[in-house]
Amino acid sequence: MSLAGKTIFITGGSRGIGLAIALRAARDGANIVIAAKTAEENPKLPGTIFTAAKEIEQAGGVALAIQADIRDEIQIEAAIAKAVAKFGGIDILINNASAINLTPTEKTPAKRFDLMFDVNIRGTFLTSQAAIPYLKKSAEEGRNPHILTLSPPLSMKAKWFKNHVAYTMSKYGMSMCVLGMSEEFKRDGVAVNALWPRTAIDTAALQMIPGIDTDFCRKPEILADAAYEILNRPSAQATGNFYIDDEVLASVGVTDFDKYAVVPGTKDFLLDFFLD
Repeated sequence: MSLAGKTIFITGGSRGIGLAIALRAARDGANIVIAAKTAEENPKLPGTIFTAAKEIEQAGGVALAIQADIRDEIQIEAAIAKAVAKFGGIDILINNASAINLTPTEKTPAKRFDLMFDVNIRGTFLTSQAAIPYLKKSAEEGRNPHILTLSPPLSMKAKWFKNHVAYTMSKYGMSMCVLGMSEEFKRDGVAVNALWPRTAIDTAALQMIPGIDTDFCRKPEILADAAYEILNRPSAQATGNFYIDDEVLASVGVTDFDKYAVVPGTKDFLLDFFLD
């Protein structure tokens, strides 16, 4: 398996899970486009598109940092155009950018509601839409194109909605893009899948949520390794799946999950949402 020479466009990849996926691909010598908003350091959320690009190149990849707000279709189109101009095409799209606000209905301001829907659903849809022509071309050239979206399996159980209706709807909107687009583009040879973690993942964004003890989390690298496995699967066959990180790795013989624990030896992990 290898992603050498592949061009991977990642939204929101300046830190956390997106950056971990980028670094795993960079070890193969992939071309990585980091399209995210953060161009200047924020003391609360370390990492910028430029620091991410530097890490990618140090890991062996070729990086292109693009400041872009995926809520804006003009900026999305411009970012895709820059990526194609630099690398000649796009083989893989990672819809990683996401906004979270875990509030009940009466405490969800319209501004936060709009942010989650604009980033999670609108951003995923429009970035996929803009990348599709190039992914189709990648398929024609036999380059195994994929869209991988960081979103959960769909479930209509009320317990996943009751505590944060707006956030759940926005994440399921991303998953509905996966469900529909996987079938829509199957005949074109473009794989569309989702990936979601079994446990909470230790990221800077998670650390900002009150009451979260990251000692009971796993590291972003578990998602990076799972994504690497998925992106190397045949796009004509492996599509329309809602993958769970540890299940993907177990399916290829991984038995040591302790290396992904923030605190080795941890057994009682903080579980993520949306999984029974």
